[in-house]
Order: sequence, then C-alpha cells, then structure tokens
Amino acid sequence: MNSKRMNLIVAAIMTLSVPSVWAEEATKPTMTETEMGAMQGMDHSNMNSDANAMDSMSEMGSSKMNNDARPAEDHSGHDMSGSSEQASQGMKDMRQDDGMESGSMSMSMQGGEAPADARSPDYSDGYDFGSIPRPEFADEHNFASLMVDRFENVKTDKNNSVTYDMQAWFGRDYNRAVLKSEGDYDGGKLQEASTELLWSHAIASYWDVQVGVRYDSSEEVPDRTWLAFGVQGLAPYWFELDATGYVGEEGRVGLAFEGEYELLLTQKLILQPRFEMDLYSRRDAARGLGSGLSEASAGLRLRYEFKRELAPYIGVEWENKFGETKDFARDEGEDTSETRFVAGLRFWF
Repeated sequence: MNSKRMNLIVAAIMTLSVPSVWAEEATKPTMTETEMGAMQGMDHSNMNSDANAMDSMSEMGSSKMNNDARPAEDHSGHDMSGSSEQASQGMKDMRQDDGMESGSMSMSMQGGEAPADARSPDYSDGYDFGSIPRPEFADEHNFASLMVDRFENVKTDKNNSVTYDMQAWFGRDYNRAVLKSEGDYDGGKLQEASTELLWSHAIASYWDVQVGVRYDSSEEVPDRTWLAFGVQGLAPYWFELDATGYVGEEGRVGLAFEGEYELLLTQKLILQPRFEMDLYSRRDAARGLGSGLSEASAGLRLRYEFKRELAPYIGVEWENKFGETKDFARDEGEDTSETRFVAGLRFWF
C-alpha cells in the first residue's frame, strides 16, 4: 500500500515538472553562434546519466502506475551537435547574403555599366524620323545681334565730338564671330578708331573666351595691329566685365579693362555706372602713349527705355591721363584731364 502511494506521488511530481521545463525552454533567449559553437565541445555524459536516471524512475513506477502517467522521453540519442552546426551555417549564409546585397547596392549607387535592356542615350531606342526631316534645336541655329552701347554727342570745354561703341556677333550659343568697334568723330573726320575681330567660345553659363586681332587707325598717328585675347561676361552681382590683353609690334603688350553695372531705379529708368582703363608695357611716342597706366575714365549714364531695344540717355564722364601719356598730352597742348557731358542713344536688335 505504501509503495503504491509512493508511485502515485512520484508520477504526480513528474507530471507537474514537465510544463515548467517547457516554459523555461520557451523563455530562454536565442542562442548566439558562439554559444552554439561552445555546445559542440560540451561533455554530454552527464546529460545521458540524468536521462538514464529519469528512465529508471519511470520504470519503477510504470509497473504499478495507471496508463495516465507518461514516461519522460529520452534525448540522449539525439545528435545536438549536428543541429548547432546547421544553425551556425545558416547564420553564416544569412550574413553572406546580407553582405552581397549591401555590396551590390553600394555598387549600383556608385554607377557602373548600364543593363542590357537600358534605353539609348538619346531616348530613341533605335527609332529614327524616317521620311520626316529631323528637327533642329535652338543651339543648332545661327543667330545674329547688334548692340550699340554708346552713340553719343560729347561736349567738353573746348570741343564737341561724336563717340560710338558697338558690338556685333554672329553664330551659335557656344561659338560666335564677334566684331567690336569704337571711335571718335571730330570735325567731320574719324580721328581715331579701334576695331577687333574675334572668335568667341562659351566656357561657362555667363562667360566667353575671345581670341582674334585688333586694328587701331587714326588720321594723325601711325596705325597699329595687335593680337587680342581675353574674356567677357557677367560677374556675380550682375557686373558686366570685358578684359582683353594685346600683343603688338616690337614686343608691346597692352591691357584694356571695362566694367559696367545697371541700377534699375524703375523698370524703365536705369542708371549705368561705367569704368574703363588702358595699360601698356612699353611707351609708343608716335601715338603719344606711355608705359604703365595710360588713361582711365569713369562715368554715369541715365537712360530711359521706351523699349528694351531703344533707350535715350544723358550722362557725365571724367577722363584722366597718367604717367608718360600725361606728359605727351601736355607737350601737345592737350588737357590731361577733362569732364565730358554726353547725350546719346542706346539701341540693339
């Protein structure tokens, strides 16, 4: 009788212990690869002995217990090392796959060869216009323009004269032929003129590089021919700049710089400051030019644009000669500095 009670007590204890073991296994955190690797070197002899002890206890009570009691399963025959190896290998494969995906993603972000089914660079996919003529885009057409920036009457204390300053071009957006010309009429004659024929190439959105020749002519002094090279464009804050270097006969080198700015008082009333200066490396006594800074002028012109293409203006300008050029002018009885009042017309088409 006593042995029967003992068997019932043992069976009840075993039955109650099974759910707690399952709960404990469910709450265990997932093993890392290192822990799984460590399990491969563990001594499983104790686990087998514990399992044998459990089996002996179940055998003790199985002869006298009812069929309701279930014996504990024997895990001593399971190959746990194989399972851990498979799990470890699976984790390594997952990491390798992730590395390959991240590597391919970084390579795709860095560029590379286009896929075989990519569209053609011109988006035509091999189709042409057939019998229809191909359309021409804006940068494939030649255009022309003429800008007369100054066509004005100049009044000084001793004289009245007419001055012109113009620029024309023909070509496309990137390459153009440019003609620049300026001069002075006095007494019905062209006293002096400077003409430049240049090839202009766009190097930026607002800048052109220019190369060509310049020819200076005059009624009273010898003519001069120069090789010209420079840049012209729109600087930040909307300053219009034109800087050109010249290489002439007998090793003479010159530099001309012009700068303009347009201050919009209204949409039609515009004030234009303007600055200009000339420098030479060597003196040219025949033309009354000295080395270094030869002359400089600065002025203000106020214009009213009836249309963008047509605007009359009035203004004032100050001119000074420097260095040897000043000495040459004084020897000829000319003024070395003067104030000019101007009135003229600015137009373009």
